[in-house]
Amino acid sequence: MASKNEYNASELLEAQAQLYRVLYSFLNPKCIKWAIDLGIPDIIHKHHQPITLPQLVSALHIPHAKVTCVQRIMRLLAHNGFFAIIKIDDNKEAYALTPASQVLVTHTDHCLSSMVELLNNPTPVASYHHLGKWTCGEDLTIIETALGSGCYWDFIHQNPTHLKMFNDAMECDSHMVRLALRDCKSVFEGLDSIVDVGGGTGNTAKIICEAFPKLKYIVLDLPQVVSGLTGSNNLSFVGGNMFRSIPQADAVLLKWILHNWSDDECIKILKNCKEAISSIGEGGKVIIIDVVINEKNDKHEITEVKLLFDIVMMTFHNGKERSEQDWKRLFVKSGFNHYKIFPTFGFRSLIELYP
Repeated sequence: MASKNEYNASELLEAQAQLYRVLYSFLNPKCIKWAIDLGIPDIIHKHHQPITLPQLVSALHIPHAKVTCVQRIMRLLAHNGFFAIIKIDDNKEAYALTPASQVLVTHTDHCLSSMVELLNNPTPVASYHHLGKWTCGEDLTIIETALGSGCYWDFIHQNPTHLKMFNDAMECDSHMVRLALRDCKSVFEGLDSIVDVGGGTGNTAKIICEAFPKLKYIVLDLPQVVSGLTGSNNLSFVGGNMFRSIPQADAVLLKWILHNWSDDECIKILKNCKEAISSIGEGGKVIIIDVVINEKNDKHEITEVKLLFDIVMMTFHNGKERSEQDWKRLFVKSGFNHYKIFPTFGFRSLIELYP
């Protein structure tokens, strides 16, 4: 390497390639949305075997002039792991699903297409053109800088179309809980009751109630969120505010909630959680499903996902993603004495928190 602040030509050319890779990466989510809009994951899934380019363009009814366009976009998506290009009879190339495209197949318990739609919404994405202005200003959220709205929640409740996109995305994300439950059923075993704080329309609740039909399950969310929702024998919806009080139960669930809030706000929520389980004695606990940043031990790609989410939480919600030390400080300040972390939810972890 050259002396400090000096780099040779090959290093600078490699830096150029790195810069352009990042700058042009905005095309990646657009190409994923392209595949969803055309129904390509579904087409391959229904084909029951890898599909050739002629078979794919025939199913898509693509004009002849655009056939090579399909091939080139599929080549990029395959390079990024969203499809696999494999050899079949007579050395022909065919496209197969990978785990990354399997989660884009509709009518499955793990379809994340709604999340792709949400994150391709132009208005929130365009807010990041104001990142520099937001950094130098007094506004707490980038939405306020870009649109004049106080926060992301104000924005989505003022825009019914985006609100539906948000709810659909959160619903599809909740379906992934079903997969994680296979490895963490013991967390919910032995509980008679649980409160799902910020549980929305009850997507996670229905999955857990299905696995534990004897568990009394309460979903707590804002009155306007749960208004009109009906429960079942063991599922009920309660309107309220987690900053004021939380119904008493054996356990409190906080799924992807705390990263939306500042440390001081999280401490208020956790203290209310502690009060809600205080009558249970040593048996009560708080169950947190959230990100734990671990740059030393995580794969580079997983850390990147967590750090990207941290930027979103910082700019849209004045929140943050936290390391284990960050979490520990919150727990201690909230009056908790013991916790256990289980990295069983992909890029998120499950944390059991005890008084």
